[in-house]
Amino acid sequence: MATTYKQAGVDIEAGDALVERIKPHAAKTRRSEVVSGVGGFGGLFAIPPGKYKEPILVSGTDGVGTKLKLAFAMDLHETVGIDLVAMSVNDVLTSGAEPLFFLDYFATARLDVERAEKVIAGVAKGCELSGCTLLGGETAELPGFYVPGEYELAGFAVGIVERSKIIDGKSIAPGDRVLGLASSGLHSNGFSLARRILEDAKLKLTDSVEGISLGKTLLEPTRIYVKDILALMGEVNVKGLAHITGSGLPGNVPRCIPDGLRAVLKESAWKRPAIFDVLQRLGEVERMEMFNTFNMGIGMTVVLAPGDVKQAIEVLGKRGITAWDIGQIEAGKPGAEAEAVVEP
Repeated sequence: MATTYKQAGVDIEAGDALVERIKPHAAKTRRSEVVSGVGGFGGLFAIPPGKYKEPILVSGTDGVGTKLKLAFAMDLHETVGIDLVAMSVNDVLTSGAEPLFFLDYFATARLDVERAEKVIAGVAKGCELSGCTLLGGETAELPGFYVPGEYELAGFAVGIVERSKIIDGKSIAPGDRVLGLASSGLHSNGFSLARRILEDAKLKLTDSVEGISLGKTLLEPTRIYVKDILALMGEVNVKGLAHITGSGLPGNVPRCIPDGLRAVLKESAWKRPAIFDVLQRLGEVERMEMFNTFNMGIGMTVVLAPGDVKQAIEVLGKRGITAWDIGQIEAGKPGAEAEAVVEP
């Protein structure tokens, strides 16, 4: 009997069926600049005509990390696609760029069409939230490569910004203030530590601690700040932006400020979600280990002049984003690398 590709573990018909299921989700994200989207060998997208004098493309790529392990354990796949989009578009945003389109990569040992559709529907939702198009992607069925029942996700975003409006932090000076925008929880970083803490404490994702449903809280999708920051940029002069991901505030805030400066942040200036306190107590995690691993309730920081703080907080508040004045920019040692410290 002749051996077939399907017998070897790859079901081309299932892959074709998934593409057809994806198309309605992608259609909801379609921007007017799309020339050709899902289904072809490549997605075609036109740079918006007449809108830019010197358009600069900004790209970013990321994954969801071990947060996927929680989705597998709870069999909840609707939100990790939002996480996937968020991690890339929030990065692209820090240059002042508007995300234009997004591509996804979904790989698994054996394709479960219904589950894959849930994941990609989440990707499409993330694209809707950030105003970009789901332009295409890749579904890979790799038998023998991944653990059965699990999958991997990667995403790629491309945005655009006028050269003269690039946010690069060069105008940041001592005395400028740092705003912290509330996160929705852990976002998509620190889950290896979070999972280890729960494992050592012999807790299940279906358990609740101090009224907090662990699985539901930890799977809360990453907040997408794109439309809110773009709106803020139209109202005040945003000097610097940092997406608070792996390595937390100390590791990410310095990426948006010039050398020779330091950001001094006050932990008492904002209210962090209770899940961070629960994890810290359960794992007996040291304070700076928490700040170097998790976002601690701040998903994005904005650097601006002191006179713009009040208006910025009001603009963001009207859009449903809580923001706090969490610190200031100070002079550091001449020539020293930029740094950020978090004081109690």
